Amino acid sequence: MGLIKVETPRDLERFVRLPWKIYKDQPCWVPPLIWERKKFLNPDSNPFFEHAEVELFLALDAGQSPVGRIALIHDRNYQELHPEPVGMFGMFESVDDPTISHLLLDKAYQWCQEKGFARLMGPMNLSTNHECGLLIEGFDSPPMFGIPYNPEYYREHFAAWGLEKAQDLVAMRLDFIKVPDYLERAAVKLKQRNHFTIRCLDLSQFEKELAVLWDIYNSAWSSNWGFVPMTQKEFEFSAREMKSFVQPEFCLIAEVKGEPAGFSLVLPDVNQVLKELDGRLFPFGWARFLWQKNKIDAYRVPMLGVKKKFRRLGIDAWFYYEIYKMFLEKKIEWCELSWLLEDNKSIIDPMHRIGGKIYKRHRIYERSIAS
Repeated sequence: MGLIKVETPRDLERFVRLPWKIYKDQPCWVPPLIWERKKFLNPDSNPFFEHAEVELFLALDAGQSPVGRIALIHDRNYQELHPEPVGMFGMFESVDDPTISHLLLDKAYQWCQEKGFARLMGPMNLSTNHECGLLIEGFDSPPMFGIPYNPEYYREHFAAWGLEKAQDLVAMRLDFIKVPDYLERAAVKLKQRNHFTIRCLDLSQFEKELAVLWDIYNSAWSSNWGFVPMTQKEFEFSAREMKSFVQPEFCLIAEVKGEPAGFSLVLPDVNQVLKELDGRLFPFGWARFLWQKNKIDAYRVPMLGVKKKFRRLGIDAWFYYEIYKMFLEKKIEWCELSWLLEDNKSIIDPMHRIGGKIYKRHRIYERSIAS
């Protein structure tokens, strides 16, 4: 048993395909698209690598078969905002053997020591702008698109190795029954005040719209725990991955006197389709995807934010009202709001008020590194 660094196309192939071994008996796991994972981990394709160092490792058993994997990450853009030197780990997978898990985490610890980092943090796949956190509550249902899933034993392995909680991320389930009366009243008042306008995303002006959304994103989320701004290339890279299934009527943009002020993004849960594709879009996966995507009956709200200087205008309340109303009109029964920082009362409290309930929880861990 030992570790190898991923350096060849064959190594990367085994790194990407390992989850099929880990999750073969996990009914809630959703296989990722193999070609998309390879593209995401390719420095020539993913602009995240322009400001980050990423090293991938595979754990092999005595027969040289992969039994675990880990990515070690140094994000220079994150480092510029945080004075303490931090190394991150992600893309973590392991068979149910603490020896394997600890071998991978020992490598992460050693890597941090060699680079002079004060702390190890993760899992991040590959940053807080991507999938992140270890699922610790809510194993009984499949994850929404963009949310990670993992075996329950990972939590035990992490704790036994010495990782401790840094931050919890929660997902809330909102069932649509009737627009709350207080929200209806608030919408009437906001309309009378007329301090802002709301419009839908214009896919015919996709490039211009991306610039608007990118500006709002880096402003509205800047004070969140763990935030690291996305470069324009990164934002465009992620957005183009979603363009094929974005429904513009579910992406709302608020403007104040012509200035972009906030946006909310609602995405169909394409995991319902991906689960049936088993990681492959070819040769017939595209046809199945296009045929089945209209049958999706659940949605996720991954982003809802307002620039700081516009937060007292009630734009967020109007977003809640419009989203609730649209779902009722389309007879969508529920949606997930995720992920949310567990201590972000400014959005969790309003979600509770309109009927949202926390039903999944992911944890980001940390461990100090001895010098």
